[in-house]
Amino acid sequence: MARLVMKFGGTSVADIERIRNVARHVKREVDAGHEVAVVVSAMAGATDRLVSWCREAAALHDAREYDAVVSSGEQVTAGLLAIVLEGMGVNARSWQGWQLPILTSNAHAAARVLDVNGAELVKRFKERHEVAVLAGFQGMHKETGRITTLGRGGSDTSAVAIAAAIAAERCDIYTDVEGVYTSDPRVVPRAQRLERVAYEEMLELASLGAKVLQVRSVELGMVHNVRIFVRSSFEKPEDIDPHGTPPGTLICGEEEIVEQQVVTGIAFSKDEAQISIRRVQDKPGVAAAIFGPLAEANINVDMIVQNVSGDGATTDVTFTVPASDYERATEALIKTKGQVGYERIDGANDVAKVSVIGIGMRSHAGVAAKAFRALAEKGINIRAITTSEIKFSLLIDANYTELAVRTLHSLYELDK
Repeated sequence: MARLVMKFGGTSVADIERIRNVARHVKREVDAGHEVAVVVSAMAGATDRLVSWCREAAALHDAREYDAVVSSGEQVTAGLLAIVLEGMGVNARSWQGWQLPILTSNAHAAARVLDVNGAELVKRFKERHEVAVLAGFQGMHKETGRITTLGRGGSDTSAVAIAAAIAAERCDIYTDVEGVYTSDPRVVPRAQRLERVAYEEMLELASLGAKVLQVRSVELGMVHNVRIFVRSSFEKPEDIDPHGTPPGTLICGEEEIVEQQVVTGIAFSKDEAQISIRRVQDKPGVAAAIFGPLAEANINVDMIVQNVSGDGATTDVTFTVPASDYERATEALIKTKGQVGYERIDGANDVAKVSVIGIGMRSHAGVAAKAFRALAEKGINIRAITTSEIKFSLLIDANYTELAVRTLHSLYELDK
């Protein structure tokens, strides 16, 4: 008998019929003798509607009240699924984040999980054989007692955190795709589903454009060694063997992957903007003066490249930020001109980031050089390059994104 966490996203619970389908998945695992906790997102479109109401109510609204409003979507889904399960003869009850409780930081709309008390769930598994249906995405700040939310995709993080708290054998993330692919199948029709992905690779894929999982859920999985299965909720529940290996992609420790490919996947993001600060005085403290204000404004910076002039007196600093933060970042930098002493700021938001990821790169040389040659042959100019131990990222003109992704996907033989 296994203890499982099953998480269902918004498209999987979009209406009552789909909630019934989810209930059949849950009943299959219960009938197999498993102890089950279910984490649900809001019904598809519900959170967007709640967010729009907040904005309509007031352009500058209290983040605490915003969380109180937008967290209600998951509460509705949890209650409906519990009702359907009870109607199927499955003992179930719904839980909100504050009832466990899931304790978080006080950063409303982007809170981080600090602690989860799973003792009551475990007790009810044993004494009542009760399925726990939990509202994902939400928690509570202990000191204020206020409801918090974990940011978009936060139900993934809720599920992994609960799996860690109750020592679940695995955390199944049910979604509208069959697993994690070598690239986006909408861009690369020959993309292949991966059987297994290491935590580190999934962290890179999730942070560099793959939308399958929220980055923090993968971080939690790696820290607490929670095995995560990404699988489709649209497979017929009765066709799945609850005692077999689930269909989908297993995200696990590197030691569970016997044969490691050099490259695992190609990720991309068009949500990028490039900022270049020209002729900055090359002296100590300049980098802090540039990036400090951006950090204070909660703007994430990526792909930092610095070019020192021939005389060594000035330098150009180029970096990327999310396209949605481009205007705010520029405004913050304009305010620093007196302190930094740059000549001008150049920017562009018609760029894309394409990333090649694979833990096999640690032991193989020349992986990036192959990409540079292949893209040059296609006439694709590279604006910036950053590398790490298991990935490299290239900044290119957005118009060439799909061509670059398909070229690299074939280059590293991921089509096979």
